[in-house]
Amino acid sequence: MSRAYDKLVRDDIPELLRRDGKRVETHTAAADEYVERLDAKLDEEIAEYREDGSLEELADVLEVAYALAAAEGATRSELEELRAEKAERNGRFIDRTVLESVGEE
Repeated sequence: MSRAYDKLVRDDIPELLRRDGKRVETHTAAADEYVERLDAKLDEEIAEYREDGSLEELADVLEVAYALAAAEGATRSELEELRAEKAERNGRFIDRTVLESVGEE
């Protein structure tokens, strides 16, 4: 009996399944479909991280972020550079600051 997935998977998954004796059907996503599926994959991986909280799940979130950056024409280095620039300009999340309100003076 077959089980339908219809989701983006890591590149080596189909071959790993074939090695386990599974019959696998795949297709290569067109550019626009690829970005849509990466967006869905990001949601999936974030949900898994929130449920599990493991570094392994967080690494999956990062892998999808790298793939999204590449789909936008950016390298990992360029993404890291943007992250570092924002951290320099706006800070990081080290001090645990929670903004409660902002008003006019």
